[in-house]
Amino acid sequence: MRAPLVLTGPPAVGKTSAGRRLAESRPRGAYVDVDDVRQLVVAGGAAPWDGDEGVRQQELGVRNACQLARRFTAEGFATVLTDVVTPRTLTIYRAELPRCLVVRLRVDVAEARRRAATRPVHLTAQEFAALHAEDAAAEPAVDAELDVTGLSLDDLVAELSRRWAAA
Repeated sequence: MRAPLVLTGPPAVGKTSAGRRLAESRPRGAYVDVDDVRQLVVAGGAAPWDGDEGVRQQELGVRNACQLARRFTAEGFATVLTDVVTPRTLTIYRAELPRCLVVRLRVDVAEARRRAATRPVHLTAQEFAALHAEDAAAEPAVDAELDVTGLSLDDLVAELSRRWAAA
């Protein structure tokens, strides 16, 4: 049974596109976008940067996503999760999905802005910039890092597939 793959990185790095495509390429693939899990809170929702409540909801979203991933994996699905992982939430992933492979995708901020201009972005310009600055300053203990600046989506998915198979 293949351990879940967690893709992380700042906004517009390609987590969602690559994660979904990678899961779709498997005979039995499941894709869990942790932002979608957090959006299940329909009243009283708080963003991760909105104080203590935002942090609590962020951690709840990660724990719920990990439960989904464990169930999918137990049923034989190759499971990919995407999230903007922080050092704090990485400890949750490691505890809840101890065999998961965590890959951090990186892109320069100018390329991220170019990519973001081609799709709907649900962040303010300040939030977008802050998340990129936070990611650049972070040194999370991920299993692998991959600069995706010059990679096509097909090349990115192929590289992630290779790394996941080797893990």
